Amino acid sequence: MDRRSFITKAGIGAGAAAASTLAAPAIAQENQKISWRMTSSFPKSLDTIYGGGETIAKYVREATDGNFDIQVFAAGEIVPGLQAADAVSSGTVEMCHTVPYYYVGKDVTYAMGAAIPFGLNARQTNAWHYYGGGIDLMNKFYATQGFVGFPAGNTGVQMGGWFRKEINTLDDLKGLKFRIAGLAGQILSKLGVVPQQIAGGDIYPSLEKGVIDGAEWVGPYDDEKLGFVKVAPYYYYPGWWEGGPTVAAFINKEKFDGLPGRYQSLLRTACQAANGDMLASYDYKNPSAIRRLVDQGAQLRAFSQEIMQASYNSAKEVYADISSKNASFKEIYDNQLAFKKDAYLWAQLSEYTFDTFMMIQQRNGTL
Repeated sequence: MDRRSFITKAGIGAGAAAASTLAAPAIAQENQKISWRMTSSFPKSLDTIYGGGETIAKYVREATDGNFDIQVFAAGEIVPGLQAADAVSSGTVEMCHTVPYYYVGKDVTYAMGAAIPFGLNARQTNAWHYYGGGIDLMNKFYATQGFVGFPAGNTGVQMGGWFRKEINTLDDLKGLKFRIAGLAGQILSKLGVVPQQIAGGDIYPSLEKGVIDGAEWVGPYDDEKLGFVKVAPYYYYPGWWEGGPTVAAFINKEKFDGLPGRYQSLLRTACQAANGDMLASYDYKNPSAIRRLVDQGAQLRAFSQEIMQASYNSAKEVYADISSKNASFKEIYDNQLAFKKDAYLWAQLSEYTFDTFMMIQQRNGTL
C-alpha cells in the first residue's frame, strides 16, 4: 500500500471517529427524549380551538423526530377545562392550552393576556404581543403564577352570543343570566346582567333547560357545532368583549427552564405557528358557517348603540377601578392602551377604508 495514501486515509478516519465521539454526547443532549402532557380547556368536538394544542404537539414532534413528545388531553380527561392553568402551576401536567381570561377570579391581570372588552382586534393583538412587548409583560406576571406563557391561537373578533329573547334596550339586560367569561362579566354586571362562567361543553344543556337566558362562545363555526341555534335563536353581534382573543399555551416554569435551549426555541416557534394557523382557520370557516346558521333559523341582530355605548362607559369605569388597586394590571393595561390609540388611528386610514369599500361591492353584487 502507498504510504502517503495510507497515512491520509488513516488520518481522515481517525479524525472522523474522534469528531463522532466528541459530538455524540452533545447531539444526544440536544435531542434527548422528553414526554410531556398538555391539558386543554376545550373538548375535541371543537376541532379548531382544541386543535391548536394538537398543532403545537405535531410541530414539536416532527421537528425532533419524535424525541420531544407532547400528548394532548381534552377538557375533563385530566382536569376540568377551567382548571387547566392550575394543573400547570401545580405540576400535575407540564403545559396546557387555554384562554387566560378564564382565570380572572385569581387575578384580573390574566385577562390582558387574552382580550379585554373594547380592546384590540386580532391583528393588533398579535402586533402588541410580538412587537409591543406584550409577551414579556405577560410573562413577568405569569412567572408569579408558576408558568411561562405564549400566544397559541386567536379566534378573531367573536359574536355577541345567543339569546332566548331579543335584547333591544338596556332594560332587557337587567336580571339576564348570561354565560360570559372574563372581565366582560364584571362590566355587564354593572348594567344588571347576572354573569355565569360555564365551560363550553356545559353551555347547551344550561340554555336548553333555561338555567341561563343567553350565552356567548366564539363564533359561527364553533357555535354551529354546539347547536345553540336550536334553543336560543337570536344571534347578536359584535362580541365587543373579544375583538381578538388570544388562546395561550401555559408551560410550567420549572419544566420550561429545564429544557435544552433548542427545545425552548422550538416550543416558542410551534406556539407562534399555532397562533397564526388558528386565526386563518376561523377566517376560512366562519363565512360559510354563518350562512348555514341563518338557514337553520338564526336571527341576526346587532347590539343597539345604546347598549354598546353604555357597555363601553362601564368598561372604562371598571378599568379605572382595577388600575387603582392592581399594579400588574395597570402596568400592562397602560402599555396596551398607548398602542391601541395609534393602532386604531392607523386602522381608520388602512383597514377600515379598504374593507368598507369592498363590503359595498359585496352588497352591490359586484365582487
